[in-house]
Amino acid sequence: MAQHECFPGRGVSRCHDRHHTFQRWHLSGAIYRPESFTGAVETRRGHVSGTLTLRASAVMMAPCEETPIKQQGNLKKHLNILAYRMKKLSAKKMDLRKKTAALKETIKTKYDDIKRVLDEDLRITLGQLDMEEEAMERNIDENIKSCYHLSQDLDQQLTEISIQLDKQVNYDQVSETEERIMETLKSTDPELVQMDEFKNEQLLSLTMNLLLFIRSQVPITKKLFQTYAQKVVLNPDSAHPKLIISPAGDSATYTDTWQEVSENPSRFDTTLNVISQEGFKEGRNYWEVQVSGKTYWELGLTYPSIPRKGNEEDCWLGRGPESWCVEFFNGDYTAWHNGVPHGLSHVSGRSFERIGVFTSFYRGLVCFLGADTMTPLYSFCAGMFTDELHLAICPGHDNHGTNRRSLRICDASRSAPVL
Repeated sequence: MAQHECFPGRGVSRCHDRHHTFQRWHLSGAIYRPESFTGAVETRRGHVSGTLTLRASAVMMAPCEETPIKQQGNLKKHLNILAYRMKKLSAKKMDLRKKTAALKETIKTKYDDIKRVLDEDLRITLGQLDMEEEAMERNIDENIKSCYHLSQDLDQQLTEISIQLDKQVNYDQVSETEERIMETLKSTDPELVQMDEFKNEQLLSLTMNLLLFIRSQVPITKKLFQTYAQKVVLNPDSAHPKLIISPAGDSATYTDTWQEVSENPSRFDTTLNVISQEGFKEGRNYWEVQVSGKTYWELGLTYPSIPRKGNEEDCWLGRGPESWCVEFFNGDYTAWHNGVPHGLSHVSGRSFERIGVFTSFYRGLVCFLGADTMTPLYSFCAGMFTDELHLAICPGHDNHGTNRRSLRICDASRSAPVL
């Protein structure tokens, strides 16, 4: 279908096929050349319309006694001027399309970022719920298994007991046509059509603000767990002699030198452990430990009854029934409790700046997370804790010189996630 344009003139719309109109101009031999006018026509933005209007005004000032041939020549020039104006308007339309397309693409990118952030938060939130569900189901399965074994024993006993559009010039009304041409030139100046750049900048700014606001509110698990943040101070009297505890009690560093420390029943003498001074026996609590730059560490929670002396394996975090931990060694993560390892292949090879530890004393829940992005690592469900819990950390040996950095307890209430 042919494209159409409408040009108003004295309240009347005259519409014609664009191809037909251009064909008429071509056949008439009318080709617009700016240099054909007296003096060069200015082509810089802002000068074209003024110069063309001046030429058109000169035509309008011509006496009415002009011969038909001269009038015809003037009208042809006006047709060429209109053709040039239409060309400029078409170029302006293409420019507007390009700018609008660029603006839409930019805004779409911001909305894609918003969607990515929300999808990541959804993944994290659902992963957290799945991890907790799995821990509770394991606890239930163990209880079912215990009941099943007991029922088998009872059955055995019982058995034993009992056995668009274009315009055309009206050649019959020359003066009216000239006036219409002037009005058209004035009303179709390309510079009258401009994008609202200020409004567009505001729109982009609001879109960015929306993204920043959403980023500040997710992951929601981070916002939630931060409300449970607790201050922890390490107990230097419990630290292995090869651990240096900072004066503030917020970091532990391995050293090859055996420290001159007092011997006491609470000190670990074989495993490189240290626990917090105070225990927690109610509510919900959350801690974060900085582990960046290390190749070996262990951290978790323990009852105060964890063995401290000798070569018993139960002295290691997670190796006995008194403690729960996550271990990192040369890129691999393992969760431990009661001597049972759980390889965490879904995060193998990943590095985290901080590890988060969350516990719900009411529900017997212990959760470990990559605190940078709140990535779920592993959860244990004890059902019910039987004693107060202490934060426990092991910075590990130097691992051939690759593990000399400290483990540092952070202010979990102020940490920002990275999505």
